[in-house]
Amino acid sequence: MRSRTAVWFETKIRYEKTIDDGMQKKVSESYVVDALSFTEAENTIIEEMRVYITGDFKVTDLKQAAYGEIFFSDADTDDKWYKCKLQFITIDEKTEKEKRSTVTYLVQAGSLPAAVKHVNEVMGGTMIDYVIVGIQETQIMDVFEHNGAKKDAISHNDAPEYETAEQTEQVNAE
Repeated sequence: MRSRTAVWFETKIRYEKTIDDGMQKKVSESYVVDALSFTEAENTIIEEMRVYITGDFKVTDLKQAAYGEIFFSDADTDDKWYKCKLQFITIDEKTEKEKRSTVTYLVQAGSLPAAVKHVNEVMGGTMIDYVIVGIQETQIMDVFEHNGAKKDAISHNDAPEYETAEQTEQVNAE
């Protein structure tokens, strides 16, 4: 299990999908993307889905997700996404009363019991007292994170591209 905190957006796209009998059917599917703005989220889902869809498709819904952290599973059988509501239990020092704050996570799992297991696996390593108050299976098909390709494309060498390796070595030697 790994977790990732980011700004997540839930998107819905509508397109014609070829079903098992070869017929075309209009479907709406939900996806989650990692983005900093609505514009970036729309561009990301368009770029990601362009590879998988032939023909036209339309982004029909775009909203910021209620969760900021997603728990990703490494197991191939974990193909569903669950929204998990947790309440963190703290004691207010002034009033000495129990205070509960609700946080929502998105968890990748194969079943409801597996989702509970994954939450306990991640949260069990923390010192926070918590209670799982709700788990709901979602219609989310997949989650797209920022890919590292853009970062990898940036050269680690600050020298301009037009300089040769020899010129760079001469400058560094001086």
